Amino acid sequence: MPLNAGDTGYGSVAGPGLSSTVGGSESAPLLIPEEEPEPIQQWQPLSKEELELAAGGPGWKKVRCYLVLLFWLAWLAMLAIAIAIITMSPRPVVMPLKWWQKSLFYQVEPELTLEKQAEGSGGINALCDELPYLKSLGIGALILEGLFDKKAYPTNNATGERIGTLPQIQHLLAESNKAGLKVLLNVCEVDLLGPGDEAGNASKTSGVSGTVHHALRFWLEQGAAGFEICDTDAAYSEKTLLEWKGVFKEFGSEEEERIVVVKQTSDVLPLLKNSSHSNVTVVDVVLKSILPTSQHLLSSEEVAAAIETQLQTKEEDSWPSWTVGGKASRDLKNLLLVLMMTLPGSPAVSYDEDINQTPDEDKNRRLAVALFTSLSHSRAREEALQFGSFTFLPFNSSSSSSSSSSNSTLPSPPSPPILAFLRSWGCVHFLILLNVGPELRPLDPAWAPSLPKAGVFVSSTRMDRLGATSLEALELRPHEAIVIKLFEAGSYS
Repeated sequence: MPLNAGDTGYGSVAGPGLSSTVGGSESAPLLIPEEEPEPIQQWQPLSKEELELAAGGPGWKKVRCYLVLLFWLAWLAMLAIAIAIITMSPRPVVMPLKWWQKSLFYQVEPELTLEKQAEGSGGINALCDELPYLKSLGIGALILEGLFDKKAYPTNNATGERIGTLPQIQHLLAESNKAGLKVLLNVCEVDLLGPGDEAGNASKTSGVSGTVHHALRFWLEQGAAGFEICDTDAAYSEKTLLEWKGVFKEFGSEEEERIVVVKQTSDVLPLLKNSSHSNVTVVDVVLKSILPTSQHLLSSEEVAAAIETQLQTKEEDSWPSWTVGGKASRDLKNLLLVLMMTLPGSPAVSYDEDINQTPDEDKNRRLAVALFTSLSHSRAREEALQFGSFTFLPFNSSSSSSSSSSNSTLPSPPSPPILAFLRSWGCVHFLILLNVGPELRPLDPAWAPSLPKAGVFVSSTRMDRLGATSLEALELRPHEAIVIKLFEAGSYS
C-alpha cells in the first residue's frame, strides 16, 4: 500500500493543537538543539599578595600560632619522657678494671721448654720465641716460676737465678714487654730476708732488708710487673708488703701498676703476719686452687665435691685468680679449663704442652687450642664474664640410666650431679653447665623456671656445639662443660 503523504507518518509530528493536513508545514523540528554549556573556569593559585592577605586574617593567624605552640609542647613532652625513662631505668654499673683484673695469667717454668731446643741455652730462649703466639691466644701476663734458687739469698745485683743467666732473663723481660705481655716473677719460698734471721725474729717477719729493697728495684727496672709470694712466706706480712708497695710506686703509674700476687696454700687465706686482718690494700691478687692438693688422682665424685665447695664459698674482698691445683684425670682437663675461664676473677692457666706452639697438629692439640682461644676471647669481650655477678644454681637432673641398677644386687654409686652457675651483667646472662660424671645427663625440664629457655652455644669442651639451643631439650655428655648465652625466645642476639 502506498504511503499516503497526508497521513501521519514518518517525518511528521502529530499532536494536540497541531495541524497535519496536506500542504501544511511541520510545526516542530525533528531535533531539539542543545544549549550552549557555560564556560568552565580554570583553577588558579593565589598570588603572593592574596596568600599573604588570607593568611594574615585574625582567625587563621591565631590557629597557626596555636598549632606551632602545640607542636613544640608535644616535642618537649616526648623528650622529657625519653629522658625520664633513660634515667629511671636500671643500668648495670661498669666496673673499671685494672690490667691485672682483665688479664689471663699463664704460669710457666722456662725449664719445661728445654725439650724444644736440641741446642742453645734452653728454655728461656724457647719461651722468647713463643711470646707472640701466647699473646695471640689471649694471654695477658706470664708468671715465671723456678727462676731463682730457693736457698740463695738475693745479692746486691739481685741475681741468684737458677735457670739461665741474668742477660737471658733481662732479654725475656724486654721481649715480653715488646709483645704486650706483663711478666711477674715467682719468689715463693725464696729466702728474701737473708741468713742470720731466725724464725720468729721480728726483723724476719715484718721487716725488709736494704738488700731486698735493692733486689725489688732491680727487677722493676728490668720491666717486671710484680711478684708472686706464698701465704707461708716470711714476706707475707702487713709491714713488709706495705714497704714493697712503697717501692712499687716509684716505678708504676696507674696504667702500669706493679702488683703482689699471693698464692693461697690452704683452704682459707690466713691473716697477714703481725696483723689482725687480711689487708686487701697490700694484696692485689689471691691465687687459689680449685682442687685440693692430693697425692692420688681425684675421682669424679671428689672433683665434683671440690668444685661445688668453691662455687658455694662466699667471695672475699681480694681479687681472686683461679688455677686447677690438684690432680684429675685427663678426661676432666677441658672441663676444668672451662670452669677456670668463667669463674669470677682472673684465670691462671698452668703450662700446657697441648697449647704450646709445636709443629705437631694432631686432633687433641687442635681441640685444645680452639677451646682455649674461644674461652679467652669470649672473656675478653663480654663484661658478664669479666666482672658480672655470680649466682650458683642448685641443680636437679634426671639420669639417663635410672633403671640401670634395677637388675643389679649392688647398685653403682650415683653419678655426680650437674653443676651450674650464672654470670650476669645487665640483661646479658651466661649459663655454665658442668657434667663431671661419666654418664649422659639430660636437664630436668622443671629446673630453674625463671631462666630463659632459649640460648646460643658459646663454647663447649668438644667444640662441636654450635647455634641456638633450648634448655628443655639439652643433654650433657660425660665430662662435658657448656657455656650458653641465654636470651628470650624470638630475641636472638
